[in-house]
Formats: sequence, C-alpha cells, structure tokens
Amino acid sequence: MSELIVAQPPRTPQAVKENVIQQYLTFVLGREIFALNILNVKEIIEYGQLTEVPKMPVFIRGVINLRGAVVPVIDMAARFDKPSAQITRKTCIVIIEVAHTGGTQVVGVMVDAVNEVVEIESGNIEPAPSFGANIRADFIEGMGKIDGKFVIILNVNNVLSMDEVAALAGSIVQ
Repeated sequence: MSELIVAQPPRTPQAVKENVIQQYLTFVLGREIFALNILNVKEIIEYGQLTEVPKMPVFIRGVINLRGAVVPVIDMAARFDKPSAQITRKTCIVIIEVAHTGGTQVVGVMVDAVNEVVEIESGNIEPAPSFGANIRADFIEGMGKIDGKFVIILNVNNVLSMDEVAALAGSIVQ
C-alpha cells in the first residue's frame, strides 16, 4: 500500500496577521469537490482490502487493518445519502482523526479521488448555506472560495460523528 504523508509549509507572520490561512485537503465525490481541514488528516492510502462488518449502517463500507489497528471505513457518498461510490483506480481512503465523547477515533473515509492541498484565507470562507446544499447543513463548516469557485468545507466531527454512527449501528465501532 502506498502512502502520501501531507506536510504543512511554514506560514509567514505577515500572512497570519493579515488573514488566517488554513490548509485543506480537497477531494472529489461524484461531481462535487469537498475539503477537509488538513489538521484532521493523518494520511492517504490506496483503496485496499476491506472486511465487511454485518449489521452496520450502509455508509460503513467495512474495516481495514492499519498497522495493526482496526479502522472503520466510511463511504462518504453513502454518508451523504447518495448512491455508494464505485471503486476505480483513483479511489482512495483518507485516514482522519475524529473527536467524540470518549476521546478520538481514527476513521477511514472513502473518496473518489484526492485532488490537492490548498490554502484558504479565512476571508474567503463563507458561512454554510441554510438551504440548497445537497448534504445536511450540520455537515458543512463553510464554503471556501478557490480561484473563483466554491468548495464545500466539511465539519469532520459532524460528518463522521462516532456517537451517531454507534447509535445507528446499535454498538460502538472500535
């Protein structure tokens, strides 16, 4: 399995003073581009051997063995109540750390393709729209403007809420 470790370049004090700049990993789901704060991303791996777990919600594709740890893998398309993603050669799993009431949980997120890491200034982030989005409003942290286009910045703790997943599955995923 090949891995891509994402490093953060240093920011200049002047850039921080003028506007807070944060880095986001952009990825594709269907025809839409989404972004996750890079601070939540641990690594990106190729889509590989998944073990299905019976009686899990449809958006939990299964689990993977990541260096000896069992990591649940969420199909982001299915999580957004869309048809499950089709596996292609660009499909990959983004390993993310999610906060929940018991601490943190490492979760894999299956996406169609990873694009790039981009910097977005806080002045270029609009609040989440209250209507018209294709996904639940609480899943959206904001709308980031990149080169005149908007990307949906996800609230990773709401999208991947382990408390909600556990309630849906009827047991805690570990």
